[in-house]
Amino acid sequence: MRSLIYSALLFFSFCGVAKSQVTVHKLVTAGYSYQNSSFGEVGGKLLFLSNDDVVFRTGLSALMGSVNQKFAIMPKIQADFLFNFERNVDLYHSYYFVAGAEATNKYIAPKVGFSLFGIVDLMGGYGFSLDKSGINGKELKGLNINFTINIPIVAINDLTK
Repeated sequence: MRSLIYSALLFFSFCGVAKSQVTVHKLVTAGYSYQNSSFGEVGGKLLFLSNDDVVFRTGLSALMGSVNQKFAIMPKIQADFLFNFERNVDLYHSYYFVAGAEATNKYIAPKVGFSLFGIVDLMGGYGFSLDKSGINGKELKGLNINFTINIPIVAINDLTK
């Protein structure tokens, strides 16, 4: 009986997903990140949207910088939700409020901020150390600030034609 109930719930949840068309956009990202040290950031993101009110983004990038006078590289994974429920404005959804989190092999950081057109992001949060030894002997915890530019690959393709 339990498996029948779980199967029915699974079926109806897939029916709901099938009705909503989700569009996926690929983005190239570059930016700056501060987590107890300064890092440059390059990577890519996927943007999932079915309408412009709530947008989900996920991405992978590399943080590169100098920590204790030694070059360091860290992988980063992140996920964000962009929110804007405002109606009847001239520039429809020109800004979004953003809530999300990022994680590396050295810290995890929940964050909030805002995004202009989903392209320019300014976010801040607090990083919690996962590794007490840190990177090059420096523990990465405390204030987390990110400035990122997200360029849609479609725009790059249009510029090169």
